[in-house]
Amino acid sequence: MTVRPILTAPDPRLQAVSTDVETVTDEIRTLVDDMADSMYAADGIGLAAIQIGVASRVLVIDLDQKEGKKNPIGYINPKIIWASEETAVFEEGCLSVPEIWDDVERPARIKCEYLDRDGKKQTLEADGLLATCLQHEMDHLNGVLFIDHLSRLKKSMAVRKLTKAKKLKETA
Repeated sequence: MTVRPILTAPDPRLQAVSTDVETVTDEIRTLVDDMADSMYAADGIGLAAIQIGVASRVLVIDLDQKEGKKNPIGYINPKIIWASEETAVFEEGCLSVPEIWDDVERPARIKCEYLDRDGKKQTLEADGLLATCLQHEMDHLNGVLFIDHLSRLKKSMAVRKLTKAKKLKETA
């Protein structure tokens, strides 16, 4: 498959709201495979299609990646259908927000529906890191970055750091 470049903030394309996938086709399955390869190349555990410039409601997650195993799961048109009132805080990072990490509070447990790579409807209950990762990646599908959940001061510091890093990269 193909490793595609990952967009980084403050790229305005990351703010796009992704559209539903009408039908799961070979093209969508190739997109999922390319996303997994791109995620592995960047040493990540999750990636949304918009992060590689494709505004489709597709994401891929592989929590086993950190143990050196590959078990990517594609989620097409994922929707949260239930979220717990109980919350959990995880330190989050993002391939589109390099070198920035901060605590984000989200529902501790969720239930979501999605289509798998064969176009079959699936339901999943998740907690812990998987619940956090799913919510983080689904935020991308709505044009939201994890830094959007931070205080205005922390977000502005992160954006300044990212803008400065991008300018340095462009002049190098």
